[in-house]
Amino acid sequence: MPAPRVPRLLTALERTVRRRGDEPALFAADTTLTWRELARRAGGVARRLAAEGLAPGDRVALLLPNGWRFAVALLGGLMAGATVSPLNPMLAAAERARILADLRPRTVLDAAGDETADWSLSLEPRAPALILYTSGSTGRPKGAVLSHAALDAALVSWAGPVMGLTAADCVLATLPLSHSFGVNGALLAPILAGARVALVDPFTPPGVLAAIAQHGVTVFPAVATMFRRLLDAPKLDVSELKTLRIAVSGAAPCPWDLAQEWRARTGVRILRGYGMTELFRPISFRSDDARDVPESIGRPVPGVELRIVDDAGRPRRAGETGELWIRSPAVMEGYLEAREETRAVLADGWFRTGDLATISSDGFVAIAGRKKELILRGGYSVVPGEVEAVLLAHPAVAEAAVVGVPHPDLGEDIAAFVTLQAGIAVDPAALIAHCRERLAGYKYPRRVTVLDALPKSATGKILKAQLSDTVS
Repeated sequence: MPAPRVPRLLTALERTVRRRGDEPALFAADTTLTWRELARRAGGVARRLAAEGLAPGDRVALLLPNGWRFAVALLGGLMAGATVSPLNPMLAAAERARILADLRPRTVLDAAGDETADWSLSLEPRAPALILYTSGSTGRPKGAVLSHAALDAALVSWAGPVMGLTAADCVLATLPLSHSFGVNGALLAPILAGARVALVDPFTPPGVLAAIAQHGVTVFPAVATMFRRLLDAPKLDVSELKTLRIAVSGAAPCPWDLAQEWRARTGVRILRGYGMTELFRPISFRSDDARDVPESIGRPVPGVELRIVDDAGRPRRAGETGELWIRSPAVMEGYLEAREETRAVLADGWFRTGDLATISSDGFVAIAGRKKELILRGGYSVVPGEVEAVLLAHPAVAEAAVVGVPHPDLGEDIAAFVTLQAGIAVDPAALIAHCRERLAGYKYPRRVTVLDALPKSATGKILKAQLSDTVS
């Protein structure tokens, strides 16, 4: 049996403590922790878990809001060899109960950070690191089980080719840390690189701008709605962003127009990319490559392989649309105790994303829509993303979501939901006409509903299942 291996994240933390232990690691509203304090408080959590009888590989549910205590609890659980599952503290009681029944944790951590200890790091060879629950945008949330090897690969990619982090950086953490994008991109990758983290919770434009200016933030991971709210802030002073070198989008698509507007106003590039709970961020634009392609989500990061396949799994040619398959060292081991659901998406190391995509001859990936969201209208296939793009081209439309709804003769019909730009009104019939002029007759939506807001997950992903339910 191989000797227990210490995760790269924890060895990096230990190394930073030795070299720069008294320098600041985490900034929060009420506390600043040095690297040594961060490690010792995490050690206190590890000691407490061990005293309670936790064994390596036991599951620990983490139920804490964004903040330094979350970071301490997560690191402490990993130090103890636990498999940690961060849960969104905003979950309703019934939602939390369902996840906890699925997870069956050894303990629930809802407080941390008051004890300190020096802790000897060790780990069973194959103990999983994390169980991250999917957002549930396509149904019941599932627990993606991620090994330490997968976490190491993901963090190296985040800290290296994606963000190019160094010890001189300071990363803003205002994303939900219970989500893959937040916990990896905004917290753990900076810790791996020895970069400082400025925690801001909750997200508000004034709070973010103040933190950037106060702590000299250089990297800003965020979702598209956060960039939009900052641009719309009445007192946005772009001089407050002068320390930023890059912004990073994730969780939900960042429209090219928004990325361009942000760059024109702030001078800062948004690195767009693609990822999911099951395999972190396998495709991305990179900090060391200035190329941008408007319709693309980037290229595969080092170590990642891509395929575009037809319904029979046969490879498609460059530029042809098909399902995107990904092979990555950061892929999950599977869904927690859900073999059939795991087999449906993971085979021979390839993760079947369910997304329709193209890959250009020079390796840039563009997403066309969800395979499962493909609308079959009277024998014709309609990709929702194509219809959404036409709606978003209308000057009155701020956001758009297109879903298939049952139809007695056609099988499915096309329904669109939109929100409007502030101060602009438009009749749904005008939006239907706009689409009819620009799309084939079988593609344009027969109904358009104007909403005040689209239903979204905590990270800004549109919850299309909820929209479908309103018209089914």
